[in-house]
Amino acid sequence: MNDDTAALAAAAAVLVAEEGLEYGEAKRKAARAAGRRGARRPELPADEAVEEALREHLAVFHAETQPGELRALRELALGWLERLAPLRPHLSGAAWRGTATRRSALRIDLYCDDPKMAEIELVNLPHRFEPASLARPGAEPQVVWTAAVACRALGEPVTLHLQLHDADAQRGALQPDARGRAWRGDAAALRRLLAAEDGATPATRPGPRDESGAGA
Repeated sequence: MNDDTAALAAAAAVLVAEEGLEYGEAKRKAARAAGRRGARRPELPADEAVEEALREHLAVFHAETQPGELRALRELALGWLERLAPLRPHLSGAAWRGTATRRSALRIDLYCDDPKMAEIELVNLPHRFEPASLARPGAEPQVVWTAAVACRALGEPVTLHLQLHDADAQRGALQPDARGRAWRGDAAALRRLLAAEDGATPATRPGPRDESGAGA
């Protein structure tokens, strides 16, 4: 990674931490601010580079608050993983990877044999979930259900995104990143993370290891 790309990764990481932006949006905004409007995907830093810069930023500027906020979000996520158990839910995103703050949204992937039946179940939840289609190059749009859910530990609502996938997509989704870190995990894997958190600083950890076979 060259110096310009590293600088973009660092700038994007600040936007993720301070404004709660998703990686893609943060990278594009950082590129525009650097005078690189319209930068193509290969010219932008990889998500892993942004995540590493984010961990460094959190360790320096949010070391006192971020671990508690992460804990609150993970505990909230666990309740939803248990509630949505029939839909094979897996926590992904910043809350799973250990970089979440109170500005982060929760992301849960659902792997369903029948997405239509899953949608019916979501409609019947006691929350107002709004569906939207997420465009994907070379693939059918993905359905994402979003709601604001209460988080008592943070004293404010948290945005929850539920992304519906075909059941067959689960195997590929559980592949680790280049460093062997899992991109998502199920309720059992999240319980292990919560049990291991005491005495550690989540923002500076390398992230959850791959635990294939246990849903992580």
